[in-house]
Amino acid sequence: MSTVVDRVRASDRAYETLLEEIQSGALPAGTVLGEVEQAARLGVSRTPMREALRRLAADGLAVQQSPRVTVVAGLDADDIRALFEIRRALEETSARLAAQRGDARAFAALADEFSHVDLDGGEGRDAYYRLIARLDAQLDAAVGNDYLSSALRTVRTHLVRVRRMARDKPERLAASASEHLLIARALASGDADLAAHATHVHLHNALESILQSLTEGTR
Repeated sequence: MSTVVDRVRASDRAYETLLEEIQSGALPAGTVLGEVEQAARLGVSRTPMREALRRLAADGLAVQQSPRVTVVAGLDADDIRALFEIRRALEETSARLAAQRGDARAFAALADEFSHVDLDGGEGRDAYYRLIARLDAQLDAAVGNDYLSSALRTVRTHLVRVRRMARDKPERLAASASEHLLIARALASGDADLAAHATHVHLHNALESILQSLTEGTR
């Protein structure tokens, strides 16, 4: 029994490490994830590594090009548009439900934090992204729908990679903070229509900014 548990733990550790490296860009698109090489690098056996690579493939973060070759999946403009299509449907629905079901005081407290964010320097930006994660968690708790939350977790896994493409734009970060402030205030006031609309506007602007970054990167 302990052998199975140890294998699962090793697989989880390998998965989490590779996930973080893919999301951070340390393992860019197209990187070959050799089972033997990665197992040796991360100090696990081949079986848990194989399981970790299967999970990454199931998440859409890795692609098995052949029975022996797995690579980090690419992320182009079409992929991002497709991701935002499902993101809009899920997040706008979530915002609408959370406004109706959520704890107004909790959202008001988050709104107050968004009104005081400091985006100067790496620490401030990291704190801002942690605040977004807390808002997401509060939204999930308010909605109380495991199916919706599960679907959103999958989308958010990919969004970490996407967000990196816009992190170096101070003007976009400032606008994003204002948009999140409006969302949080709408949730705090229980205004479902405004919460959904503010979410729609935020996602539209985020997508446009990311696609512009991609275009600029190809020049």
